[in-house]
Parts: sequence; C-alpha cells; structure tokens
Amino acid sequence: MKTIKILGMGCPSCQATEDVVRQALQQSGKEAAVEKVEDIQEIMKYNVLTTPVLVVDEEIKIKGRVPDVNEVIELL
Repeated sequence: MKTIKILGMGCPSCQATEDVVRQALQQSGKEAAVEKVEDIQEIMKYNVLTTPVLVVDEEIKIKGRVPDVNEVIELL
C-alpha cells in the first residue's frame, strides 16, 4: 500500500490538496495511507520552503501548488 503525506500548516491550499488526494483515491479505487503533516519540524526534514507538498512513498512529487485529481491519480 502506498503512503501519501501532505505537508502543510493547515492553510487553504493544504486543505484543498488533502481533498484532491482523497477524491483521487476514491475515483481510482486505489488504497493508500494518507497522513497530514502539520508539524514544522517534520516539514523541515523534507527541505522544502513552500507548501503544500505532496509526498508519495517518501518521494516529493508536487510542491507549492494544489494538484488536480487526474494528476494525483497518475501518481498513484
């Protein structure tokens, strides 16, 4: 099972990214463990300066913008 992390401090873009990820999972029928990471110390471990960040299996896939549903489905 894939692990998806959404890094962000709870801003509207971070919330939108989480919604998009959940929609993508539902539409694709795939399963993944989704984790929202809001702790700044944890986020800094990924060496990113802009959020939201989408991490799939510990690899940064998208940062600094909200992806669309089809883009997330392709990453799954």
